[in-house]
Amino acid sequence: MSAIDALFERTRVEDRAALVGYLPAGFPSKELSIRAIETMVEAGVDLVEVGLPYSDPVMDGPTIQAAADIALAGGTRVGDVLDVVKASAATGAPTVVMTYWNPVERYGVERFAADLAAAGGAGLITPDMIPDEAEEWLEASGEHGLSRIFLVAPSSTDERLAMTAEAASGFIYATAVMGVTGQRDQTSALAEPLVSRLRKVTDKPVGVGLGVSNGAQAREVAAFSDAVIVGSALVRCLLDHAGPDDALSALRDLVVDLRAGMER
Repeated sequence: MSAIDALFERTRVEDRAALVGYLPAGFPSKELSIRAIETMVEAGVDLVEVGLPYSDPVMDGPTIQAAADIALAGGTRVGDVLDVVKASAATGAPTVVMTYWNPVERYGVERFAADLAAAGGAGLITPDMIPDEAEEWLEASGEHGLSRIFLVAPSSTDERLAMTAEAASGFIYATAVMGVTGQRDQTSALAEPLVSRLRKVTDKPVGVGLGVSNGAQAREVAAFSDAVIVGSALVRCLLDHAGPDDALSALRDLVVDLRAGMER
């Protein structure tokens, strides 16, 4: 059983959804990104997504793009991302990397899988890689015991949902908002129907990402999903506060609010 499988087994027993938190490695600095992840886990994040900063983040909204630009300007490279993964895994929270496929391919698929596993990483989220084009990754991830987390969207056909669910492990990432990432004032009406469609073809856990930014929204999503995925709102805590102490305090407060909302 993988660390991710064990997490979802535990949250099922506890009758709650898992809280998944995303932050880019190297943002605002390598040291502070590690401190921020440690803060998130202490405050209640169950699973950490470490973002690999990329120069052409076509699926990311302005908040995550701004964070990635800062990380890249600071010299963040794949080796730094793996260092952040190692520190995150040391907290005890299952840790995955979220990345576009090009950096993995340039690094070397087998080498990336081996190095991610060696750093304590539990898997990889690949927003622009679909299962039917992922033969090399399926082989490498299987060899190194890494979960392969693929994305589905409201536009996915039933056939595509079934095929993606069959290839995925760890959990399935349901992107319930059409368009780029970012905070929203309200949750999407497309989220629950998408999860319902997935339930018809798989019993694997489903995590939903749709711009959740507060406890009330997290509660809505937790009512029909296995995991609530939060990214831009967490990144915004670090963007909006110049001092590290204030930034980490805001981050902690947001995670506490998210968890409280999910547990009401």
